[in-house]
Amino acid sequence: MTIEYATRYRRASRIPPEQGKPYFIEKGMGDRAHLFTDLFTVYAGGEQTENTFNFFTCEGPKGDTIPAHLHAGTYEVFFVTDGAVRLFVEDTAGEQYEKLLTSGDFGFVPKNCPHAYRIERHGSRIIGVAAGPGGTFERFFERLGTPVEAFGMPETPYVPEPQKFATVPTEHDVRFLPGHQWRTT
Repeated sequence: MTIEYATRYRRASRIPPEQGKPYFIEKGMGDRAHLFTDLFTVYAGGEQTENTFNFFTCEGPKGDTIPAHLHAGTYEVFFVTDGAVRLFVEDTAGEQYEKLLTSGDFGFVPKNCPHAYRIERHGSRIIGVAAGPGGTFERFFERLGTPVEAFGMPETPYVPEPQKFATVPTEHDVRFLPGHQWRTT
C-alpha cells in the first residue's frame, strides 16, 4: 500500500508535507520532473529536513553540458551510481577542475563555486545531496523544468522558456552564469 499526500507543490506525492514524520519511498516513486534531457526524482527536501538538506537522483542520456551555475549558500554532492558523468567545477579563486566520475565516484562542490556536469554514458544516474545555510533547492527542478507523473526520461528535451531562468535565483539559490566558459576539455 502506498500513501499519497497533497502538497503545496503537487496534487499527489509520496513525500509527506510536514517535518518529523518517518516515511519510505520505493525506487523511482519520489516527486519527478523533467529538465533538459534528464529525469530528476526528489526523495527528501527542505519540508522534511527543516531546510537542512535534500536528496534526489538525476538520470539521463549521454548529452550536452548543462548550463553553468552556482549556489551562493548551498553545498552540493554528486555521487554516481551508474554510468559516467563529467563534473566541471571552478573554485572561488577561478581555478577550474574537471573529473570523469564513474560508478562509485564522488564529487563535492562548495557554495559559491560555478559548476556544471555532462552525462557521458546513456543511462547514467547521479545521487545528489544539497545542504547549507542557504537551505535546499530541490523544488528548482519542478519550477524550471516540468513536473511529471510518468516514469523515464523525457522523450524530447524539456527546455524552459528564457524568462523562467530569471525566477529561480531568489527562490532556489540557483544562479545561472550565461556565457561562462570552461577552459578544461
